[in-house]
Amino acid sequence: MWLLDANIDVHLAEVLRSFGIACDTAGRRGWGALENGKLVTAAAESGFTCLLTRDRLFAESAAQALRGHPGF
Repeated sequence: MWLLDANIDVHLAEVLRSFGIACDTAGRRGWGALENGKLVTAAAESGFTCLLTRDRLFAESAAQALRGHPGF
């Protein structure tokens, strides 16, 4: 399942669903204010496998959390 970060237009969720991609938004889950590392942890622990974001330095800021969830 894919998670759309708070900086992604929520309308993209409907487009993804039309292609058969299960997804949800960080905002709908109440995760809109989570910092990147905490967002990765929350998403991975909730069964998400992919996060779509527009953050330019996401990998750097979430590096430790990403190492802890290699399947994400």
